[in-house]
Amino acid sequence: MGQVFKATLAAAAMSAIAAFSAPAGAQEATYPVDTVTIYTHSKPGSGSDLFLRAISQPLSKYLGAKVVIDYWAGGSGAKAMANLAVAPADGSVFYATTPTHITTSLLSQPEKTFKDIDYVVNFFYDPEIFYAKADSPFTTIKDAVDFAVANPGKAKWGGASAGSLERQILEKIKQKSGAQVAVIPHEDGAGLLINVLNGTVDVGVGELGELVGQIAGGELKALGVYMPERLNTLVDVPTAKELGVDDEVIIKFRGLAGPKGIPAETIALVEAAAQKVLADSDFKAEYEAMNLIPGYMGQEEYRAYVAKFIEAQTKFYTDFGVTAE
Repeated sequence: MGQVFKATLAAAAMSAIAAFSAPAGAQEATYPVDTVTIYTHSKPGSGSDLFLRAISQPLSKYLGAKVVIDYWAGGSGAKAMANLAVAPADGSVFYATTPTHITTSLLSQPEKTFKDIDYVVNFFYDPEIFYAKADSPFTTIKDAVDFAVANPGKAKWGGASAGSLERQILEKIKQKSGAQVAVIPHEDGAGLLINVLNGTVDVGVGELGELVGQIAGGELKALGVYMPERLNTLVDVPTAKELGVDDEVIIKFRGLAGPKGIPAETIALVEAAAQKVLADSDFKAEYEAMNLIPGYMGQEEYRAYVAKFIEAQTKFYTDFGVTAE
C-alpha cells in the first residue's frame, strides 16, 4: 500500500543536484512565455503554499520567466485539474502536484482527473512524522502503538481524510500491530494539530514543515519519522522502520504537472531549470530549513513513479474498503 520509497536519500539528493550542461557551443534556448502560472489546490499558509512561495523566485531565475501562484482551494485538486486540463500546452500553466489530487481522482471521480493531465518534474519529498503534545507519556511512536495494543479501544490517533497518505500510514500500522484504535479523520493538518494540542487525539501524523515551529517552541514532540532514514534536523528521532512499527515507507512527493501536449523542448527547459534550482546554494539553505528532501525526477521517470503510486493507491483503497467520505 502506498508507494514504497526504494532509492536511498543519498541517491535522491545526488540526482536532485545533478548539473545540467548543454553541448559545447550550443546556444541556450529561451523559454517560450514570459509568465508561468502554477496552480495549487492548497490554501495560503499550507505546506504546499510554503513550498511554492519558496521555489517561485529561483524557478523564475532559471526559467527566465516570471512565476506566479494561483490558488484553487477546495475540491482537493478537482478544480485545479479541471482548469489545467484545458489550459494552453505552451508551458505557461502548471499544477503543483501532491498525492492529494490522485486521492481525489480515485475516490471522488471528478470530471477531470490525473488521466487528463501530464507529469513534468518532481522536486522534493516531504517528510511525514508522528507527533504528540510535549507532555504526552509517549516517547516514541512504538510507545503509542504498544499502549493501543494493551488498551483496546482507548487510544485515539489523528490523520487526514480516508484516502490520504497520513491515514494510510496509521491504518497500515494498525494492521501490522493488531491495535484496536480509533483513527479520527481531519480535513487538513491545521485541524489535526489543534486536536493534538487540546488532547482530542493522542498522536498525529503530518508534514514536518507544518509542525517544526511547535516542536521548536516546546508545544509538540516528535515520536518518529516516516522516512527511510533519520532526518538531519531530527537526528535523535528514530524512524518507524527502526522501531519495528512499519517495514515500508510512503512518501509525499512535490512536483509539477501540466496540460497534455507541452512540446518536448519546453519540457527539457523545465527539467534543466528544476535541476539548477535544486543546485542553487542559496535556495538549498532555504529548502533544507523547510525540511524538504531533494527528489528530482525528469518527465519520464516522474510519469513512471506516479503510475506505480496510482497502482499502489488503488490497491490500498480496495484492500481497506476505502470510499469517499
